[in-house]
Amino acid sequence: MMINTHTAYDRCFKQASLFSALSVTVIMVAIFATLVFGALPAIKQFGIGFIFSTDWDPINLLFGAGNALYGTLVSSIIAALLATPIGIAIAISLSELMPKWLSHPVSIAIELLSAVPSIIYGMWGLFVFAPWFASGPQIWMLEHISPIPLIGRLFSGVPLGQGLLTAGIILAFMILPIMTALIKDALNTVPDVLKESSYGIGANSFEVITKILLPSIKSSIFGAFILALGRALGETMAVTFVIGNAQAISQALFMPATSISATIANQFNEADGMKMSALMALGLVLFIVTFLVMGYARIQLRKSVRG
Repeated sequence: MMINTHTAYDRCFKQASLFSALSVTVIMVAIFATLVFGALPAIKQFGIGFIFSTDWDPINLLFGAGNALYGTLVSSIIAALLATPIGIAIAISLSELMPKWLSHPVSIAIELLSAVPSIIYGMWGLFVFAPWFASGPQIWMLEHISPIPLIGRLFSGVPLGQGLLTAGIILAFMILPIMTALIKDALNTVPDVLKESSYGIGANSFEVITKILLPSIKSSIFGAFILALGRALGETMAVTFVIGNAQAISQALFMPATSISATIANQFNEADGMKMSALMALGLVLFIVTFLVMGYARIQLRKSVRG
C-alpha cells in the first residue's frame, strides 16, 4: 500500500513539475505574441527600417528604434565592462584571499545589493552621484582625456552629470552582485588538487590565481559577462532617472540619451494609436535582443560546465 502511495506522490510531483515548466513556456510565448500583435501596425508602416531609424516624432507619427536601441546597448555594455573586472577581483578575494570569518559577511553584503529596488539606485544616482560626477570626475576627464586622439571624443561634451556614462555606472552597481556570485561559484568548482599542486611546486598566490584559476574559468567569466549584460539590457527605473531621456545619438558618453525601457516608461501612459504600436515594437525589439543575449550566455555556461 505504501509503495502505491509513493508511486502516486511521485506521479503528482512529476506532473506538477511538468506543468510548472510548461506554464513558463506558455507565458513567454504569450508575451511574445502580445508584443507582436501590438507592434503589427508599426511593423507594417515602417518595416525593418524601424530598427535603424533615428526618427522619433510623435506629432508627425514618425518612429524609429535607433536612438533607444543605441542607448540601451551602449549603457549596458559600459555596465558589463565596468562590473566584470570588479566582480572578478571581489570573487577572487572572497574565494581565495579573505579568511572565512570576513568573507561570509562581505558576501552577504554584496548579495544584499541585489535586493535594493532599482528606483533607489535611480534616486541615488540622480540626487547624489550625478551632481558629484558632474562637478568632479567629468571635469577632470574633459581636461585630461578629451584631448587624447580617438578616445577623447568619447569623453567630450557638457558635464551635466546625466548621460550614457552615468547610466552605465549605475547599472554596473546593479549587476555587480550577479557577476560576483557567478564568478565565485565558478572558482569553487576548480579542483583543490590543482591549487595544492601549484603551491607545492613553489607557486605564489598571484601565480596560482592568474595561471591556474582564471584560465580554468574563462568560459564561465564570459558567460557571467553575457548574463550580466542581459540583466542590464532590461533595466528601467534606474536608467530612466540618470540617462537624460533625450532622443539622440552622440559619440560623447557625457551627453544625454535614452533607452528602450526608459522610452516606454516615459511615454506609455499618454500613448495611443501608432505611438502605442511603436512602443510595443520597441518592447518587441528589447525582448528579442535580451532573449538572444541570455540564450548565448546559457550556451557558453553549458560549454564551460562540460569542459
